[in-house]
Amino acid sequence: MIEYSQSAIDSLVVHQIGNKAEGEDVRFSKSAMHASDYDSVMDVLRHYFFKPFKTEAYYNFSHPDGLAANFVYQRAVEIFDNPGLFYDKSIELAAYLHHNSNHPKIKGGEFYVALFSNCVIDGEVCSALGIFKSESKEMFLKVYMRDESFELGAQEGINIRKLDKGCLIFNTEREQGLKVCAVDNLNKGQEARFWMEDFLSLKPREDKYFFTNNYLQLCKGFVGEVFNDENNVPRPDQIDLMNRSIEYFAKNPEFDERNFERDVIRQPEVIDAFQDYKSFFESEKQMPLMDSFEISKDAVKEEKKYFKSILKLDKNFHVYVHGKRQYLEKGFDPERGLNFYKLYYEVEH
Repeated sequence: MIEYSQSAIDSLVVHQIGNKAEGEDVRFSKSAMHASDYDSVMDVLRHYFFKPFKTEAYYNFSHPDGLAANFVYQRAVEIFDNPGLFYDKSIELAAYLHHNSNHPKIKGGEFYVALFSNCVIDGEVCSALGIFKSESKEMFLKVYMRDESFELGAQEGINIRKLDKGCLIFNTEREQGLKVCAVDNLNKGQEARFWMEDFLSLKPREDKYFFTNNYLQLCKGFVGEVFNDENNVPRPDQIDLMNRSIEYFAKNPEFDERNFERDVIRQPEVIDAFQDYKSFFESEKQMPLMDSFEISKDAVKEEKKYFKSILKLDKNFHVYVHGKRQYLEKGFDPERGLNFYKLYYEVEH
């Protein structure tokens, strides 16, 4: 959890990153801003820079040749150790981002670098370095008075509720690659890789969020690829297993694989198939899977929306199944030549 209400922006600079695909270069600010330049909008900037980071999904910097070879990590450490280098290192970061903006869909935009003090991350007080980029602009109505009458105008600006790309680097866990939050709310697919991978070179931090998310991905993959229609598993049984899985994670503070198999998977032959798929999944996806760990409720909340519990019957009916698999029966009507489901319930709402 990030607490930023008492944080201060000690240094701030904005550079302009040109659209590399159109041959545009970088325009550097001549100097960092003075505190008096942004003091009146301090609360607005704090909201813009910190609000998008809501989950426990943390990262660490990484590099195949070691942390010393990670460009952004090295500049962040240098700024933390010597804040007087802030402006020079911001120029290096802006140039490096432009160098890595090779996908044709990557737009130009403002590039912000900010040094924060008095940030609280999971109860620890530390400094933080923020790196942000805004690419999208919106039109805003402006009301002003002229000759004692109100008139309307339009002005292009940045919506402070929509941070396009951001990274918060906290001055803690240096040996592991620093503790990092990062988002890309604009680009998807291949073009999104440049921010998280090409520029920042991040890997997920191995913590409760990471392990919870990995196991939920395993459960979803097992139902989608093994416990499925192709292996003659009825759709209600698939949904029931998905529901039991997410319910287990939602209700328990700790994960224990033996308890999970007993309470959720239940059938010995399905447990064997699950273990076979787990070995394949861990190898194929390169996702470490632990037999026991503390469950992250943030990860459960994030993944729950992807656990589908809907029976889609032709184009006529959608049946939402939240539990009580025994109250749902499937059959075939030979006279009509149609399949049917029979639902049992106690109270109609």
